[in-house]
Amino acid sequence: MEDSIWIEKYRPVKLDDIYGQKDIIIRLKQYVINKNFPHLMFTGPAGVGKTTTAIALAKEMFGEAWKLNFTELNASDERGIDVVRNKIKQFASTSGIAQFDFKIIFLDECDALTNDAQSALRRTMEKYSYNCKFILSCNYSSKIIEPIQSRCAIYRFSGIKSDDMKNRLIFVAEKENLIIGNDVLDALVYVAEGDLRKAINALEISSLMGKTVNIDSVYKSSGFTQPENIVELIKLSLKGNFLGATNRLDILLLEDGLSSLDIIKQMFKETMKLNIDDKLKVDIIDKIGEIEFRISEGADEMIQMKVLITQLIKIGMWLKDINSIVV
Repeated sequence: MEDSIWIEKYRPVKLDDIYGQKDIIIRLKQYVINKNFPHLMFTGPAGVGKTTTAIALAKEMFGEAWKLNFTELNASDERGIDVVRNKIKQFASTSGIAQFDFKIIFLDECDALTNDAQSALRRTMEKYSYNCKFILSCNYSSKIIEPIQSRCAIYRFSGIKSDDMKNRLIFVAEKENLIIGNDVLDALVYVAEGDLRKAINALEISSLMGKTVNIDSVYKSSGFTQPENIVELIKLSLKGNFLGATNRLDILLLEDGLSSLDIIKQMFKETMKLNIDDKLKVDIIDKIGEIEFRISEGADEMIQMKVLITQLIKIGMWLKDINSIVV
């Protein structure tokens, strides 16, 4: 483990070690006490502990025999009906090992399964429920057919809160003998957006520059720029300074190496914080969304970003006092 990447090195092994999902963990620990549970569905954004929780539950349920009674499949690798009929059905139809009454199948990213595969899975879950428990993990429960959802106890994982994320990052930093200030912690929380895995990855990459982690290395390792650079771009545009805004845009694209979609994503995030009239804020977000759609459909990035600047200049004409905008 000494040479493992940090997200594996510091992956929690017990339910009590999992950060940010306190209410869920309390209920799952009751399953461990009862030595039984229904089919489960873990849903929520990436990097919030769904896979880690499933593995920790299996470890506490089966002890040292957990690997014999637990299998993990990724539905995004094999998403057709054959994986259900062969791999899943074969494992589900066998009894538990080491005197346990059931096994656990953890199906990650199950929202990638086709409808036919989900229909076949529904029947398998029903037929072998006495000796196999399913834990399904997905980002969007709406993509799972209703008959499967009705067979599961659904647990909705939320993004990791700032305080929980900071506590975990401090723990990792202390273990790795890193020096990080509060400003660096705030930057890691900003770029992670509730994804603890992303935050730990960013910390690990930033640590390659030295034991003292600085803000610049955090943003550069995460495909972000410092928020004030984006705010400056928005303000220059709203003030009608086309040349200044395009120069700032060129620095972000050509010197800092950000993609146009990275910039748009941060522009949306910072626009939500602007202290302006709600109608103007809606207009800005509408233009940002329109340009994001055009770029995702294959339009020229540089042209579309310049168009966005001109759209913000037009919106800025309605502002009485642009200098009153604060973030």
